[in-house]
Amino acid sequence: MKQKRRLLIRSTILLIIVTALGYTFYQNFFSDQTGMVKVGEEAPDFILTDLNGQTIQLSNYLGKGVFLNFWGTYCPPCEKEMPYMENQYERFKELGVEIIAVDVGEPELVVRRFVERHKLSFPIPMDSERRVIDLYGIRPLPTTFLIDENGIVTQRITGGMTEEDIIDYLSSIVPKDSDHKLK
Repeated sequence: MKQKRRLLIRSTILLIIVTALGYTFYQNFFSDQTGMVKVGEEAPDFILTDLNGQTIQLSNYLGKGVFLNFWGTYCPPCEKEMPYMENQYERFKELGVEIIAVDVGEPELVVRRFVERHKLSFPIPMDSERRVIDLYGIRPLPTTFLIDENGIVTQRITGGMTEEDIIDYLSSIVPKDSDHKLK
C-alpha cells in the first residue's frame, strides 16, 4: 500500500515537472512572444547612440524606408551578410532607404574592430542595455525588420540573407514617391 502511494506521488510530481518544462520550452521557442513586433504594426521608436557618438532615433527616419537589422559580432550569419548590406548601402540610401544595424549588447571595442575590419559605413547603434532587442522581441540573431516610409513594419526576417535577398528586401521599402528609379 505504501509503495503504491509513494509511486503515485512520485509519478504525479514527475508529471508536473515534465508539464512545466514542456510549457516553458513551448513558450520560449514556439509561441507568439509578448513584446514581439508584428508585421502591420507601427515600429516602436527608440533612441540609441552609434559608434560615432551620434544619436539614432528611429522616428527621425519617417519618410524613408528602414532596413532595421539586429546582429552580433559572434553570429556567423550576421558576419556573412554585413558585406552584402555594405555593398547596397549607398545605392539604396540615394533611393530613400536607410540601413540601421543595431548591435545587441557587446562591448564597443569589439564592435568597432568588426566595423573597421568589414569597412562598414551605415549607422551601427549600440543596444548595450538590450532594451531595444527586448522591445522588439528579438530571437534569434540576425533578425531584420523592413519598415516603410510611414513607420509600419512590412516584414520580419529571421536568419541570414544572401545579397540577392537584401537587394529584394531593400527594393521593397523604397518610398513610393522616391525621385529615383531602381536600375
